[in-house]
Amino acid sequence: MAEVVRMPKLSDTMTDGVIEKWHKKVGDKVKSGELLADIATDKATMEFESFQDGVLLHIGVQEKQSVPVDGLIAILGKEGEDISKILAEATAPKTEEKKEEVKTEETVAVNKTTSVTSSVVETQKVETNSNNNGRLKASPLAKVLAKEKGIDIKNVSGSGDSGRIVKSDIENYKGGGGTKSNFVGVESYTDEPASQMRKVIAKRLLESKNGAPHFYLNIEVDMDSAISSREAINKVSDVKVSYNDLIIKACASALRRHPRVNSSWMTDKIRINHHIHIGMAVAVEDGLLVPVIRFADGKGLSEIAAETKDLGKRAKEKKLQPNDWEGNTFTVSNLGMFGIESFTSIINSPESCILSVGAIRQVPVVKNGAVVPGNTMMLTLACDHRSVDGATGAAFLQTLKTFIENPVMMFI
Repeated sequence: MAEVVRMPKLSDTMTDGVIEKWHKKVGDKVKSGELLADIATDKATMEFESFQDGVLLHIGVQEKQSVPVDGLIAILGKEGEDISKILAEATAPKTEEKKEEVKTEETVAVNKTTSVTSSVVETQKVETNSNNNGRLKASPLAKVLAKEKGIDIKNVSGSGDSGRIVKSDIENYKGGGGTKSNFVGVESYTDEPASQMRKVIAKRLLESKNGAPHFYLNIEVDMDSAISSREAINKVSDVKVSYNDLIIKACASALRRHPRVNSSWMTDKIRINHHIHIGMAVAVEDGLLVPVIRFADGKGLSEIAAETKDLGKRAKEKKLQPNDWEGNTFTVSNLGMFGIESFTSIINSPESCILSVGAIRQVPVVKNGAVVPGNTMMLTLACDHRSVDGATGAAFLQTLKTFIENPVMMFI
């Protein structure tokens, strides 16, 4: 008997998926475990294997189209089997939804066309009314001001009602070779469909921002020792260590001393995590992914560096697996490489905190009573006030500052 193949739930946040590519076509034989399609989720593109043997009798969604979790994507059965009844039962509720979707898209298209057309008509109307049957429309003050400035008012475009020339038009007039501009501007826009990743980002961050009472703590860090330490490490290390790797290691060491920052709000309880899994925010084409460095406090800098490079590369290629992005207890978001001096991040719930890392800046600093050149960096800790208080977050930042300014202390 024919069986319906439905969109699987490939991640804990997935609500629908996009068929990126079909590896089989209608009429092909399919074996259990054989690759059927590539499915794009909110986090990655994953291979989807068939769970049964049979012939591909029907494809319910075309490539690049979205379908909700548990929605029909295909039907497998015996060659020549009548699937009309099972197809009707499986797609009946979806048919109305599709009609409504098409209707909505048509309405949007009509509204978009109407908006652009109206814009052109309105602009042309203003140009036409600026000279009503040869009678110039201008305020008395504009006429007087134009005469005083020696401006031929007929060459001035009016910004008032129906193209009426007002005082500001004369004041802002730059001349134009005695000719009036005939340019007609058109308002327009392009609607791009939100990707699966962008939809989930919007949903999750809105829930976090509205649900978690955020507060923010800032601290400035002297980076001179970190810069020299990194240079020394990279002279002997097989894997080049980045500043972000140093910060991840410093966070892991500081979290070991401040376990309440390494906590999760669980509605009716606060979970103090004994393990330290640090999420690393990575910008990708469609949005943001947060691969996880597990047990970061027990790893050396070279090991962390190798892991962050691998995770970052696979994140950009959308080759991460669920185990790569699940379970983080604390997150580091770094925009320093873009020259951002400081910023605030939204907590990645159910975590209690997220650290925002700014750029290293060369600034004058005071050392031993003298003003000298220095390198500093701003850190911002966003905290969920339900589980972390201000003093707790501040103590963590003080320890983190100590580790970054004196990297050797992380290994004591």
